[in-house]
Amino acid sequence: MKTYSLDEVTDKFVGKKGTANRDSFENELKMDLIGQTIKQIRKERNLTQEQLGELVGVKKAQISKIENSLTDARFDTIIKVFKALNAKINFNVELLNQKVAIR
Repeated sequence: MKTYSLDEVTDKFVGKKGTANRDSFENELKMDLIGQTIKQIRKERNLTQEQLGELVGVKKAQISKIENSLTDARFDTIIKVFKALNAKINFNVELLNQKVAIR
């Protein structure tokens, strides 16, 4: 029985890195992970979606959409959510094979 790596399976069924389908897939996956992380931290902080929304200045429905990856939330809203959750935020940006850390 032959085994395949995750990259091999993703290349075959989603598309090679750099293709539009692969980029879309990876962006959706990242947004899903962000939403799950927000939900997990919110629950650890014993906050309801409504309470978090009040801290951020958005409605409960917006928090629900972010947690369930049902919206392309604005970047500044995501930052506000993490700040309201008292979470440290780090981003890594890769430009032309150079890695830049933003802290």
